[in-house]
Amino acid sequence: MSASNLPDPSLVRGLTQRRLGRRDALRLSGLSAFGMALAACGVQGKGKPSASVAPDAVAKYWADKAKNGHVDFANWPLYMDPKHPELKKFTTETGITVTYKEVIQEMAPWFAKVQPQLTAGQSIGYDLMVITNGIQFAQFRDSGFLAPLDPAKMPNYAKNAGEKYKNETYDPKNAYSVPWTSGITGIAYDPKKVPAITKLADLWDTAYKGKVGMFSDTQELANFGLMALGIDPAKSTAADWTKAADYLKKQKSDGMVRNYYDQSYIDALGKGEVWITQAWSGDIFQKNASDGTDFKFVVPDEGGTLWTDNMAIPITAKNPLDAIELMDFFYRVDNAASLDEYIGYVCPVPAAQEQMKTDAAKPGADKETILALADSPTVFPDQSVYDKLHYYVAFETPALQNTFQQTFQPIVLS
Repeated sequence: MSASNLPDPSLVRGLTQRRLGRRDALRLSGLSAFGMALAACGVQGKGKPSASVAPDAVAKYWADKAKNGHVDFANWPLYMDPKHPELKKFTTETGITVTYKEVIQEMAPWFAKVQPQLTAGQSIGYDLMVITNGIQFAQFRDSGFLAPLDPAKMPNYAKNAGEKYKNETYDPKNAYSVPWTSGITGIAYDPKKVPAITKLADLWDTAYKGKVGMFSDTQELANFGLMALGIDPAKSTAADWTKAADYLKKQKSDGMVRNYYDQSYIDALGKGEVWITQAWSGDIFQKNASDGTDFKFVVPDEGGTLWTDNMAIPITAKNPLDAIELMDFFYRVDNAASLDEYIGYVCPVPAAQEQMKTDAAKPGADKETILALADSPTVFPDQSVYDKLHYYVAFETPALQNTFQQTFQPIVLS
């Protein structure tokens, strides 16, 4: 997939800077003390990623719930048009009011903030929150902090969600969450310095010695090491992690890697310090649009990473029936289209693509922007791209999480 000639107008709004906060939240290398402290405190989870919800859990949870006509919604900054058109529409149609606050900046601090109340069985003040797949999602889920969802209450989701979003490895059968939006990790390169890049193996090609950029985020780094060896991250074992770490260490010892970057990789690419690098798709669009560069972005043949931010209901929510109705509201095609016309990330509702093209023709619409988004391969990847995308490694226990961290962290720090 190449998209260098398509500048995503939405990304000029600064969305990549917001995403940096989310990537930081997923960075294991910066959370070692926090993760170990949680394990020591007994926040170890009560289940496994593959474990299904008890047969009667859904019925028991929802049996005594009643609509109260209100939702308190916690989200990340800039994840909705500041005028909140979708929320206003929801209130007009249902009578349910929504208090929307951009209070989530990083996942680790958010989990730490609400964990005491959830442990005590108390409300955290929100009925709906957006949380990223990764370490803290597992901690929320395995600690019993998320309400089991009732599929019967989400007809729009059942009808309109893309198949990729109906059985994520981190939340099988969407037992506790449904996606809000997603993004892609792939490879970016400078076509003036290297020929067309198509494979993860190119990151190990000695022709680019000293000119390769890799991420310091150990989950991102590990995924590429695993996929380069043909290993599905979701099915990987500790033995697989060792193999991938050895392969990444060889890349480093061979002098291939210029540096292990955070968001600064995009500047290194722009300055020519690296020619080929791990990358987040939106950054490349923004760089090309703002600086007139012509960098390429590809999802490698061996695979790329799909990260997802998810709507979930805290187990202690005061208004769960109202919250699940709002969740399903965003899976109506017209609402999914409207939301993505502003945020511009990977949309979990495929039919929203045609709706956006229809919306572009409406009086007063920003036709050029909306059509560019509708045609963007990073907003609506085709199935051939989805088939190559993988989630992060899932951890069944804190001990495995620590093993993973200890396996990959030294690569970045040494």
